Amino acid sequence: MLDSVDRRMLAVLQEDGRITNQDLSQRVGLSPTPCLRRLKRLEDTGVIQGYSATVDPKAYGLPFSVFVSVRLSQQTQEHIAEFEKAVEGWNEVTECYLMTGSQDYLLRVLTDGIEGYERFLKQKMTRLKCIQSVESNFALATVKKRIGLPPL
Repeated sequence: MLDSVDRRMLAVLQEDGRITNQDLSQRVGLSPTPCLRRLKRLEDTGVIQGYSATVDPKAYGLPFSVFVSVRLSQQTQEHIAEFEKAVEGWNEVTECYLMTGSQDYLLRVLTDGIEGYERFLKQKMTRLKCIQSVESNFALATVKKRIGLPPL
């Protein structure tokens, strides 16, 4: 169970994952040793799942973000397993969610352009027999993108 100090630590780390333990301890009102102990516990228990750099997709060469709704032909264990295994191997897919409602999955796909997305669609997605339909929505602009979780 997380307490208020853990949550403060997580909020600071989400803003600056490279902060030193000394600075983190000062920001959350702990001495360095208990702060480091808490940090280690948050890592060991999987609350902190890792540290990474936030990279601009456009600068990296993947300026097109496509949100893809997928409906399977049948919601059998075989079709679900086939689809999810395929998604794991598709580097273009940065996020995949199992959904409720009219669509079974929602994917976020990053590509270098419309041609790149068309290649992805033709060479990967349409080859899966378990897919009944695909609906693609191209993001025009990012209005809000939160890095980290909202405060409780």
